[in-house]
Amino acid sequence: MALYHTEDQAMLAETVTGFVAEHGAIKPQLRRLRDAQDPAGYDMALWKQFAEMGLTGILVAEADGGLGLGHVEAGIVLREIGRNLTPSPFLATAVVGATALGAASDELKGRYLPGVLAGDAVLALAIDEGAKHRPERIALKAERAGNGFRLTGTKDFVVHGATADALIVAARTSGSERDHDGVTLFAVPRDSAGIGHNAVRLVDSAVASHVTFEGVELDGGAVIGEVDGGRALLNQVLAAGRIGAAAELTGVGSGAFAITTAYLKTRKQFGKLIGEFQALQHRAAHLYGELEIAEAAVIKAQQLLDAGSERADLMVSVAKAKASRASNLAVREGVQMHGGVGMTDEYDIGLYMKRDRALAEFLGDATYHADRVATLSGY
Repeated sequence: MALYHTEDQAMLAETVTGFVAEHGAIKPQLRRLRDAQDPAGYDMALWKQFAEMGLTGILVAEADGGLGLGHVEAGIVLREIGRNLTPSPFLATAVVGATALGAASDELKGRYLPGVLAGDAVLALAIDEGAKHRPERIALKAERAGNGFRLTGTKDFVVHGATADALIVAARTSGSERDHDGVTLFAVPRDSAGIGHNAVRLVDSAVASHVTFEGVELDGGAVIGEVDGGRALLNQVLAAGRIGAAAELTGVGSGAFAITTAYLKTRKQFGKLIGEFQALQHRAAHLYGELEIAEAAVIKAQQLLDAGSERADLMVSVAKAKASRASNLAVREGVQMHGGVGMTDEYDIGLYMKRDRALAEFLGDATYHADRVATLSGY
């Protein structure tokens, strides 16, 4: 498969690029919401506009009212979200949440998908139970209670958790926390009795929650997929989220690169544009190459996921690791090439660094995925 977009995908990219640049730019969105200490951290009016364009249904099957497209198309949206640092629940809802609900019952789909498609609902993923991403360990208990389950435990750093209409929760219905089997996914309404939220603002001004479940009772209809057999579905959901985060990271890196090269062409020192200095030209050229490699890795992983390839899982981790490192290089080089002003809030480059740090940790950092690549390769 060629590592570039088809004609239809290029048309989508052109439309999304203009839309996000106009309505999701840094000043009217990120800076405004950050300075106002907005409790949600994103703009529901903008989310509604995403829905009106059909973007919230990219990964929702046509039979369920969506567009029935793939991860390549979702990545096009996420790249522009990253490039403009747009605060948006797109990754958590339209990618991760939609992937999970794709395996849900018709009743559960009917409860949440219409709201997602209309831009009225937001979903959140509750997986991790510590400071680092370790989905191999699921300790939150879901015990049988009548015709349903009772959830007890905690989840950490649930992005949009305090404002989401429902949380996609991975819980243990049997075995111990390190067991591969015995995991079940649930759709848990945010306002269920027994749920507690401790909202925290992340470095990029997004809002996440430390969530406590104290005997939260759910009926059997809240189960997504199979009881005790949710690990395969969880892996599918994680793959969607990871490649989505990687796509957004390529946008962050390209956005940082764009404003840095623009600065090199306007800032003068010693009577010359600093972009004329060969040392900076070499660094910019190296950065450009790294970003292009990351972009290729992400598109390849997206294509493999859409094709259902058995190699997709490996390539997703390759892409997440590479995109994380390339984006991190872009923001670090950007700050350095801006000089002292790069450390001030007046310039946007520091905002790119903050988004990079949050996304790098989401669903596994570069080290986690490099190790995962080695493990999946038999080392």
